[in-house]
Amino acid sequence: MKHLVEVEAATATAGPAYRNARAKDGLLQAPAGLHSCWDIFRASVEKYPDNQMLGRRRVVDGKAGEYTWWTYKEVYDVVMKLAASMDKSGIKQGESCGIYGANCPEWIVSMEACNALGICCVPLYDSLGAGAVEFIICHAEIQIAFVEEKKITELLKTCHATSKYLKTVISFGGVTNDHKDEAKKHGLSIFSWDEFLVMGGSHNFDLPEKKRSDICTIMYTSGTTGDPKGVMLSNESLLVNIAGPDSVLQYLGEAFDQDDVYLSYLPLAHVFDRMFEEVFIYHGSKIGFWRGDVKLLVDDIAALKPTVFCAVPRVLDRIYSGLTTRISSGGMLKKTLFNIAYKIISPGNWAT
Repeated sequence: MKHLVEVEAATATAGPAYRNARAKDGLLQAPAGLHSCWDIFRASVEKYPDNQMLGRRRVVDGKAGEYTWWTYKEVYDVVMKLAASMDKSGIKQGESCGIYGANCPEWIVSMEACNALGICCVPLYDSLGAGAVEFIICHAEIQIAFVEEKKITELLKTCHATSKYLKTVISFGGVTNDHKDEAKKHGLSIFSWDEFLVMGGSHNFDLPEKKRSDICTIMYTSGTTGDPKGVMLSNESLLVNIAGPDSVLQYLGEAFDQDDVYLSYLPLAHVFDRMFEEVFIYHGSKIGFWRGDVKLLVDDIAALKPTVFCAVPRVLDRIYSGLTTRISSGGMLKKTLFNIAYKIISPGNWAT
């Protein structure tokens, strides 16, 4: 309980209320000088232009290589090309853009292009049920969507209901002739990633003013019953949440900085990972993406060497079980050395 403080005493009908010790005198405030999530990225590009930002492993002949990286300035240049094409397509500030796919550099680039134009970013994912994507597109009135290549077919299956709103689809990769034919039946424009990047050409546009009260993203959850429920999150809400992890680490005598490396594993369609990726962008840190196969996760961790990895307990148990199995099969000496090292780095031995 040393990290919690009681802020309201127990009553006859309820127990006491607790708050993080760092917020005992009031809730945290957004970082000074930042008014939107676009400001987070823009400021880091100015401060850390040559820092590596987004990385992925290229797979050649079935073998994954080392991580290759885009710098903050390189990501910014792609974001502005994408924003030019989006603006040219006719979408306006305050309208909605969907992003449908696994974590990857294109996901973040699409998100930042939305942030640049003041467009509401709406993650789409089908784990909420077969009709969730269709429902969310219609409910949020999504006009344009960025989609992982292997998800395009599923998205196009919703067009009988969603084409009233959805007008443009952009693949994170390529598009097939079948995709183009199906999109044409429903009056949709569909582009490969490279095609859409150059569509903006020399199109001139001004980035709109953005306010803390503007809705930055709508995160849909299953809710208790019925259709998915959309949680509207403002720029201010996300900015304050960025201050949270920094405050907690400072309380523990630690700090995030530009040398940190984050493994993007939990879905960006959930606010927890979205928030943490914003934290590391704020600090000019590196974000490396896993390959999407849990069986290869340990190999990705070994290649990236992240300083921060957010995961659910089940995955951590799997990693631990895999390591202990390999250690046990390596003989008594290896097992003993591992156990000594593990005890040294266990949280109970950390200084706070």
